[in-house]
Amino acid sequence: MDYITQISNFITGSRQESKDKGVILNFIQKNPDNILMRKNEIAHITSSGFIMNANLSKVLLVHHNIRNTWAWTGGHADGNGDLLSVAIKEAKEETGAVEITPLSREIASIDILPVFGHMKKGNYINSHLHLSIAYILLCSENEQFTVKPDENTGVEWFAVEKFNNRYFDDGDVYLYNKLIAKARTLGKTN
Repeated sequence: MDYITQISNFITGSRQESKDKGVILNFIQKNPDNILMRKNEIAHITSSGFIMNANLSKVLLVHHNIRNTWAWTGGHADGNGDLLSVAIKEAKEETGAVEITPLSREIASIDILPVFGHMKKGNYINSHLHLSIAYILLCSENEQFTVKPDENTGVEWFAVEKFNNRYFDDGDVYLYNKLIAKARTLGKTN
């Protein structure tokens, strides 16, 4: 199934997702030639992986260099319309894990995420939007993890109870708890 059909078929779970889905589909229609490429400097599709352990009690995060916080994995589509494979590839690259599998092939979350201007590899990257298509991924806690120095400085498991304002900002608390709830729903049906 192509990514546009998959996004169109995604059943939203909140007003935020409904609105973001509509905006993303509209932006895809207006930018068909470069929506999957970061050369679209206004907004482009990214694919994220929310990595959980088998019993869905922990989440694997990386300490993100640019954001300087613990975050999920993900990256640019760079022309690849198979967004699940992008999420898995990025998850493996950013954590060093060998085995990462999807809990479901279904999209777990659709979000428009702001990216503030920053320096990367000596170049200034302007503020823009990531049209994030996210999946729930599974990984064994016994994997050997390694950092990807150009992107992160740590890889660690976090208990789902830590996804609150004591440890994360409001936006991340909302997003990560939405994904934890979705994982639990998907886990019951798989």
